[in-house]
Amino acid sequence: MSVPHRVAVLALDGVVALDLGTPAQVFGAAGTVDGTPLYAVTTCTPGGHPVRSSAGFQVLPDHGLELLDTADTVIVPGIHSGAPLFGGTMAAEVADALRAAYARGARVMSICTGAFVLAAAGLLDGRPATTHWAYAPRFRRLHPGVRLDPDVLFVDDGRVLTSAGVAAGIDLCLHVVRTDHGSAAANRAARRCVVPPWRDGGQAQYIERPVPRGTDHGTAATREWARQRLHEPVALREMAAHARMSVRTFTRHFRSETGLSPAQWLLQQRTEHARVLLETTDLSVDRIARDAGFGTTAALRQHFHARVGVAPSAYRRTFRRPSPAASPAPPSPAAPPSPAPADLGVVAPGRPDVSELSTATTA
Repeated sequence: MSVPHRVAVLALDGVVALDLGTPAQVFGAAGTVDGTPLYAVTTCTPGGHPVRSSAGFQVLPDHGLELLDTADTVIVPGIHSGAPLFGGTMAAEVADALRAAYARGARVMSICTGAFVLAAAGLLDGRPATTHWAYAPRFRRLHPGVRLDPDVLFVDDGRVLTSAGVAAGIDLCLHVVRTDHGSAAANRAARRCVVPPWRDGGQAQYIERPVPRGTDHGTAATREWARQRLHEPVALREMAAHARMSVRTFTRHFRSETGLSPAQWLLQQRTEHARVLLETTDLSVDRIARDAGFGTTAALRQHFHARVGVAPSAYRRTFRRPSPAASPAPPSPAAPPSPAPADLGVVAPGRPDVSELSTATTA
Protein backbone atom coordinates (compact mmCIF):
# COMPACT_ATOMS: atom_id res chain seq x y z
CA MET A 1 0.00 0.00 0.00
CA SER A 2 1.34 3.38 -0.99
CA VAL A 3 1.53 6.14 1.59
CA PRO A 4 -0.55 8.14 1.41
CA HIS A 5 -3.13 5.72 0.07
CA ARG A 6 -5.19 7.42 -2.66
CA VAL A 7 -8.94 7.49 -1.97
CA ALA A 8 -11.34 8.72 -4.67
CA VAL A 9 -14.87 9.66 -3.60
CA LEU A 10 -17.34 9.49 -6.49
CA ALA A 11 -20.23 11.92 -5.96
CA LEU A 12 -23.33 11.44 -8.10
CA ASP A 13 -26.41 13.60 -8.41
CA GLY A 14 -28.43 13.53 -5.18
CA VAL A 15 -25.39 12.62 -3.09
CA VAL A 16 -26.05 12.38 0.65
CA ALA A 17 -24.12 15.21 2.28
CA LEU A 18 -23.00 13.30 5.37
CA ASP A 19 -21.86 10.31 3.33
CA LEU A 20 -19.91 12.60 1.02
CA GLY A 21 -17.95 14.14 3.88
CA THR A 22 -17.37 10.95 5.87
CA PRO A 23 -14.38 9.54 3.90
CA ALA A 24 -12.51 12.84 3.91
CA GLN A 25 -13.13 13.28 7.63
CA VAL A 26 -12.22 9.77 8.77
CA PHE A 27 -9.38 8.99 6.38
CA GLY A 28 -8.14 12.57 6.69
CA ALA A 29 -7.84 12.03 10.45
CA ALA A 30 -5.81 8.84 10.01
CA GLY A 31 -2.09 9.35 10.45
CA THR A 32 1.00 7.94 12.04
CA VAL A 33 2.03 8.78 15.59
CA ASP A 34 4.12 11.67 14.25
CA GLY A 35 1.21 13.01 12.20
CA THR A 36 2.16 11.73 8.75
CA PRO A 37 -1.05 11.32 6.70
CA LEU A 38 -1.91 7.75 5.75
CA TYR A 39 -4.51 8.65 3.11
CA ALA A 40 -5.13 11.34 0.50
CA VAL A 41 -8.84 11.84 -0.23
CA THR A 42 -10.11 13.52 -3.39
CA THR A 43 -13.63 13.97 -4.79
CA CYS A 44 -14.77 13.54 -8.37
CA THR A 45 -17.99 13.58 -10.41
CA PRO A 46 -18.87 12.49 -13.93
CA GLY A 47 -17.21 14.97 -16.24
CA GLY A 48 -16.06 17.01 -13.27
CA HIS A 49 -19.43 18.77 -13.34
CA PRO A 50 -21.27 20.09 -10.26
CA VAL A 51 -23.84 17.73 -8.72
CA ARG A 52 -26.72 18.44 -6.38
CA SER A 53 -26.54 17.18 -2.82
CA SER A 54 -29.46 15.96 -0.73
CA ALA A 55 -28.90 18.91 1.62
CA GLY A 56 -29.75 21.68 -0.83
CA PHE A 57 -26.31 22.69 -2.05
CA GLN A 58 -24.16 21.87 -5.07
CA VAL A 59 -20.86 20.03 -4.99
CA LEU A 60 -18.16 21.55 -7.22
CA PRO A 61 -15.41 18.92 -7.66
CA ASP A 62 -11.86 19.33 -8.85
CA HIS A 63 -11.80 16.08 -10.86
CA GLY A 64 -13.76 13.93 -13.26
CA LEU A 65 -13.97 10.17 -13.62
CA GLU A 66 -10.31 10.00 -14.65
CA LEU A 67 -9.53 10.14 -10.92
CA LEU A 68 -10.72 6.55 -10.65
CA ASP A 69 -7.93 5.44 -13.01
CA THR A 70 -5.26 5.90 -10.32
CA ALA A 71 -7.18 5.55 -7.05
CA ASP A 72 -6.25 2.79 -4.60
CA THR A 73 -9.74 2.91 -3.08
CA VAL A 74 -12.96 4.16 -4.69
CA ILE A 75 -15.89 5.12 -2.44
CA VAL A 76 -19.45 5.79 -3.60
CA PRO A 77 -21.50 7.76 -1.02
CA GLY A 78 -25.25 7.33 -0.72
CA ILE A 79 -27.71 8.99 -3.09
CA HIS A 80 -31.27 10.20 -2.55
CA SER A 81 -32.22 10.43 -6.22
CA GLY A 82 -31.25 9.19 -9.65
CA ALA A 83 -31.60 6.16 -11.89
CA PRO A 84 -29.51 3.77 -9.73
CA LEU A 85 -31.85 4.30 -6.78
CA PHE A 86 -35.16 4.18 -8.62
CA GLY A 87 -34.52 2.04 -11.68
CA GLY A 88 -31.42 0.00 -10.95
CA THR A 89 -29.60 1.50 -13.93
CA MET A 90 -26.83 4.04 -14.36
CA ALA A 91 -24.83 5.95 -16.95
CA ALA A 92 -22.55 3.66 -18.91
CA GLU A 93 -19.51 5.89 -18.40
CA VAL A 94 -19.84 5.67 -14.61
CA ALA A 95 -20.42 1.91 -14.61
CA ASP A 96 -17.44 1.41 -16.92
CA ALA A 97 -15.18 3.56 -14.73
CA LEU A 98 -16.15 1.63 -11.59
CA ARG A 99 -15.67 -1.74 -13.25
CA ALA A 100 -12.32 -0.68 -14.67
CA ALA A 101 -11.12 0.50 -11.25
CA TYR A 102 -12.06 -2.82 -9.70
CA ALA A 103 -10.55 -4.82 -12.56
CA ARG A 104 -7.14 -3.17 -12.13
CA GLY A 105 -7.13 -3.97 -8.39
CA ALA A 106 -8.68 -0.98 -6.63
CA ARG A 107 -10.75 -1.50 -3.48
CA VAL A 108 -14.37 -0.41 -4.05
CA MET A 109 -16.68 0.72 -1.24
CA SER A 110 -20.16 2.15 -0.83
CA ILE A 111 -21.87 4.01 1.97
CA CYS A 112 -25.63 3.67 2.52
CA THR A 113 -27.53 3.72 -0.80
CA GLY A 114 -24.25 3.93 -2.67
CA ALA A 115 -24.70 0.14 -2.79
CA PHE A 116 -27.35 0.73 -5.46
CA VAL A 117 -24.62 2.25 -7.63
CA LEU A 118 -22.23 -0.65 -7.14
CA ALA A 119 -25.04 -3.11 -7.81
CA ALA A 120 -26.09 -1.28 -10.99
CA ALA A 121 -22.47 -1.52 -12.15
CA GLY A 122 -22.57 -5.29 -11.60
CA LEU A 123 -19.97 -5.26 -8.83
CA LEU A 124 -22.22 -6.86 -6.21
CA ASP A 125 -23.59 -9.78 -8.25
CA GLY A 126 -23.41 -12.91 -6.11
CA ARG A 127 -21.75 -11.05 -3.26
CA PRO A 128 -22.87 -10.35 0.31
CA ALA A 129 -23.68 -6.67 0.80
CA THR A 130 -25.70 -4.25 2.88
CA THR A 131 -27.39 -0.89 2.55
CA HIS A 132 -29.70 1.27 4.65
CA TRP A 133 -32.35 -0.99 6.15
CA ALA A 134 -35.19 1.26 4.94
CA TYR A 135 -34.14 0.69 1.31
CA ALA A 136 -33.70 -3.08 1.61
CA PRO A 137 -37.04 -4.08 0.00
CA ARG A 138 -36.35 -1.87 -3.02
CA PHE A 139 -32.79 -3.14 -3.29
CA ARG A 140 -33.96 -6.75 -3.29
CA ARG A 141 -36.49 -6.04 -6.05
CA LEU A 142 -33.90 -4.32 -8.25
CA HIS A 143 -30.96 -6.63 -7.52
CA PRO A 144 -32.15 -10.14 -6.57
CA GLY A 145 -28.71 -11.55 -7.40
CA VAL A 146 -27.05 -9.73 -4.50
CA ARG A 147 -26.93 -11.50 -1.12
CA LEU A 148 -28.29 -8.55 0.83
CA ASP A 149 -28.08 -8.48 4.63
CA PRO A 150 -29.91 -5.36 5.90
CA ASP A 151 -29.29 -6.21 9.56
CA VAL A 152 -25.58 -5.37 9.81
CA LEU A 153 -23.52 -2.19 9.93
CA PHE A 154 -21.14 -3.13 7.15
CA VAL A 155 -19.97 -6.04 5.02
CA ASP A 156 -16.32 -6.62 4.11
CA ASP A 157 -16.12 -8.98 1.14
CA GLY A 158 -12.47 -8.50 0.29
CA ARG A 159 -12.05 -5.71 -2.25
CA VAL A 160 -15.74 -4.83 -2.23
CA LEU A 161 -17.15 -3.32 0.97
CA THR A 162 -20.60 -1.90 1.70
CA SER A 163 -22.09 -0.16 4.70
CA ALA A 164 -25.50 0.62 6.11
CA GLY A 165 -26.83 4.15 6.33
CA VAL A 166 -25.67 7.37 7.94
CA ALA A 167 -23.19 6.75 10.79
CA ALA A 168 -22.41 3.21 9.59
CA GLY A 169 -20.23 4.82 6.92
CA ILE A 170 -17.97 6.02 9.73
CA ASP A 171 -17.78 2.47 11.09
CA LEU A 172 -16.80 1.14 7.67
CA CYS A 173 -14.09 3.76 7.13
CA LEU A 174 -12.62 3.09 10.58
CA HIS A 175 -12.74 -0.63 9.84
CA VAL A 176 -10.68 0.00 6.71
CA VAL A 177 -8.14 2.08 8.63
CA ARG A 178 -7.89 -0.71 11.20
CA THR A 179 -7.46 -3.33 8.47
CA ASP A 180 -4.81 -1.27 6.69
CA HIS A 181 -2.84 0.08 9.66
CA GLY A 182 -4.01 -1.57 12.89
CA SER A 183 -6.14 -0.60 15.86
CA ALA A 184 -3.83 2.14 17.11
CA ALA A 185 -4.17 4.14 13.89
CA ALA A 186 -7.93 3.58 13.78
CA ASN A 187 -8.29 4.66 17.39
CA ARG A 188 -6.30 7.84 16.79
CA ALA A 189 -8.57 8.66 13.86
CA ALA A 190 -11.68 7.91 15.91
CA ARG A 191 -10.53 10.17 18.71
CA ARG A 192 -9.90 12.98 16.24
CA CYS A 193 -13.43 12.48 14.91
CA VAL A 194 -14.87 12.08 18.44
CA VAL A 195 -16.62 8.80 17.59
CA PRO A 196 -16.47 5.25 18.99
CA PRO A 197 -13.44 3.50 17.49
CA TRP A 198 -15.22 0.23 16.92
CA ARG A 199 -18.68 -1.14 16.32
CA ASP A 200 -18.72 -4.70 15.04
CA GLY A 201 -19.86 -4.98 11.43
CA GLY A 202 -22.30 -7.68 12.45
CA GLN A 203 -24.05 -5.45 14.97
CA ALA A 204 -27.68 -4.66 14.27
CA GLN A 205 -28.30 -1.51 12.20
CA TYR A 206 -31.06 -0.23 14.41
CA ILE A 207 -32.05 -0.78 18.01
CA GLU A 208 -35.25 -0.20 19.94
CA ARG A 209 -34.13 2.79 21.97
CA PRO A 210 -30.69 4.24 21.15
CA VAL A 211 -30.80 6.69 24.07
CA PRO A 212 -31.81 5.44 27.55
CA ARG A 213 -34.86 7.11 29.06
CA GLY A 214 -32.86 8.29 32.04
CA THR A 215 -29.34 8.00 33.35
CA ASP A 216 -30.59 6.46 36.59
CA HIS A 217 -31.93 3.43 34.75
CA GLY A 218 -29.31 2.92 32.05
CA THR A 219 -26.64 0.25 31.81
CA ALA A 220 -23.70 2.42 30.72
CA ALA A 221 -22.10 2.41 34.18
CA THR A 222 -22.43 -1.36 34.39
CA ARG A 223 -20.90 -1.78 30.93
CA GLU A 224 -17.90 0.24 32.04
CA TRP A 225 -17.72 -1.78 35.26
CA ALA A 226 -17.71 -4.98 33.21
CA ARG A 227 -15.05 -3.66 30.82
CA GLN A 228 -12.69 -3.24 33.74
CA ARG A 229 -13.23 -6.89 34.68
CA LEU A 230 -12.84 -8.65 31.35
CA HIS A 231 -10.05 -10.74 32.86
CA GLU A 232 -12.53 -12.14 35.41
CA PRO A 233 -15.72 -14.19 35.04
CA VAL A 234 -18.61 -11.72 34.78
CA ALA A 235 -22.01 -13.29 35.35
CA LEU A 236 -25.31 -11.85 34.16
CA ARG A 237 -26.61 -11.78 37.73
CA GLU A 238 -23.58 -9.75 38.82
CA MET A 239 -24.17 -7.22 36.05
CA ALA A 240 -27.84 -6.94 36.93
CA ALA A 241 -27.00 -6.50 40.62
CA HIS A 242 -24.49 -3.76 39.78
CA ALA A 243 -27.20 -1.95 37.79
CA ARG A 244 -29.67 -2.55 40.66
CA MET A 245 -32.14 -4.29 38.38
CA SER A 246 -33.66 -7.70 38.09
CA VAL A 247 -32.02 -9.95 35.51
CA ARG A 248 -35.04 -9.67 33.23
CA THR A 249 -35.21 -5.86 33.44
CA PHE A 250 -31.47 -5.49 33.05
CA THR A 251 -31.43 -7.72 29.96
CA ARG A 252 -34.25 -5.73 28.39
CA HIS A 253 -32.56 -2.37 29.08
CA PHE A 254 -29.19 -3.69 27.94
CA ARG A 255 -30.49 -4.92 24.59
CA SER A 256 -32.44 -1.73 23.94
CA GLU A 257 -29.33 0.38 24.58
CA THR A 258 -26.74 -1.72 22.73
CA GLY A 259 -28.64 -3.91 20.29
CA LEU A 260 -26.95 -6.95 21.87
CA SER A 261 -27.60 -9.33 24.73
CA PRO A 262 -25.22 -9.02 27.71
CA ALA A 263 -23.52 -12.29 26.70
CA GLN A 264 -23.03 -11.16 23.10
CA TRP A 265 -21.68 -7.81 24.27
CA LEU A 266 -19.23 -9.41 26.70
CA LEU A 267 -17.96 -11.74 23.99
CA GLN A 268 -17.50 -8.76 21.68
CA GLN A 269 -15.55 -6.86 24.34
CA ARG A 270 -13.34 -9.84 25.15
CA THR A 271 -12.59 -10.45 21.47
CA GLU A 272 -11.69 -6.81 20.86
CA HIS A 273 -9.49 -6.77 23.95
CA ALA A 274 -7.71 -9.88 22.67
CA ARG A 275 -7.35 -8.27 19.24
CA VAL A 276 -5.58 -5.23 20.69
CA LEU A 277 -3.30 -7.32 22.91
CA LEU A 278 -2.31 -9.40 19.89
CA GLU A 279 -1.45 -6.23 17.98
CA THR A 280 0.27 -4.26 20.69
CA THR A 281 1.98 -6.71 23.06
CA ASP A 282 4.31 -9.71 22.99
CA LEU A 283 2.17 -11.66 25.44
CA SER A 284 1.65 -15.33 24.63
CA VAL A 285 -1.68 -16.41 23.18
CA ASP A 286 -2.29 -18.37 26.39
CA ARG A 287 -1.75 -15.24 28.52
CA ILE A 288 -3.97 -13.18 26.25
CA ALA A 289 -6.71 -15.81 26.57
CA ARG A 290 -6.57 -15.38 30.35
CA ASP A 291 -6.30 -11.58 30.30
CA ALA A 292 -9.25 -11.28 27.91
CA GLY A 293 -11.38 -13.57 30.04
CA PHE A 294 -11.62 -16.56 27.71
CA GLY A 295 -9.90 -18.79 30.26
CA THR A 296 -8.30 -21.19 27.81
CA THR A 297 -6.42 -20.85 24.55
CA ALA A 298 -8.91 -23.18 22.89
CA ALA A 299 -11.83 -20.92 23.85
CA LEU A 300 -9.99 -17.84 22.58
CA ARG A 301 -9.23 -19.54 19.26
CA GLN A 302 -12.81 -20.68 18.81
CA HIS A 303 -14.43 -17.31 19.50
CA PHE A 304 -11.72 -15.24 17.82
CA HIS A 305 -11.96 -17.27 14.63
CA ALA A 306 -15.75 -17.07 14.66
CA ARG A 307 -15.75 -13.28 14.98
CA VAL A 308 -12.57 -12.19 13.17
CA GLY A 309 -12.25 -15.04 10.69
CA VAL A 310 -8.67 -16.11 11.48
CA ALA A 311 -6.80 -17.74 14.34
CA PRO A 312 -5.16 -15.45 16.94
CA SER A 313 -1.66 -16.41 15.85
CA ALA A 314 -2.45 -15.70 12.19
CA TYR A 315 -4.00 -12.35 13.15
CA ARG A 316 -0.86 -11.42 15.09
CA ARG A 317 1.40 -12.26 12.15
CA THR A 318 -0.68 -10.05 9.90
CA PHE A 319 -1.32 -7.07 12.15
CA ARG A 320 1.49 -7.01 14.71
CA ARG A 321 3.28 -3.68 14.52
CA PRO A 322 7.04 -3.64 15.29
CA SER A 323 7.78 -2.10 18.65
CA PRO A 324 10.02 1.00 18.66
CA ALA A 325 11.91 -0.70 21.49
CA ALA A 326 13.08 -3.36 19.05
CA SER A 327 15.56 -0.98 17.44
CA PRO A 328 19.00 -2.59 17.03
CA ALA A 329 20.75 0.46 18.48
CA PRO A 330 19.71 0.94 22.13
CA PRO A 331 19.75 4.51 23.42
CA SER A 332 22.82 5.66 25.27
CA PRO A 333 22.57 6.52 28.99
CA ALA A 334 22.60 10.19 28.06
CA ALA A 335 19.77 9.86 25.58
CA PRO A 336 16.40 11.36 26.51
CA PRO A 337 13.75 8.93 27.73
CA SER A 338 11.79 7.09 25.08
CA PRO A 339 8.39 8.56 24.19
CA ALA A 340 5.39 7.03 25.85
CA PRO A 341 3.47 4.41 23.88
CA ALA A 342 0.67 5.67 21.68
CA ASP A 343 -2.54 6.19 23.60
CA LEU A 344 -4.93 3.44 22.51
CA GLY A 345 -7.83 4.25 24.79
CA VAL A 346 -8.66 3.09 28.28
CA VAL A 347 -6.42 1.02 30.52
CA ALA A 348 -6.78 -2.69 29.90
CA PRO A 349 -8.53 -4.54 32.72
CA GLY A 350 -6.08 -6.28 34.99
CA ARG A 351 -3.04 -4.86 33.19
CA PRO A 352 -2.39 -1.21 34.10
CA ASP A 353 0.65 -1.10 31.81
CA VAL A 354 -1.22 -2.02 28.64
CA SER A 355 -3.61 0.27 26.78
CA GLU A 356 -6.79 -1.16 25.36
CA LEU A 357 -8.85 -0.06 22.43
CA SER A 358 -11.89 1.67 23.83
CA THR A 359 -15.02 0.16 22.33
CA ALA A 360 -18.65 1.13 22.22
CA THR A 361 -21.72 -0.63 20.94
CA THR A 362 -24.38 2.02 21.33
CA ALA A 363 -25.65 3.66 18.17
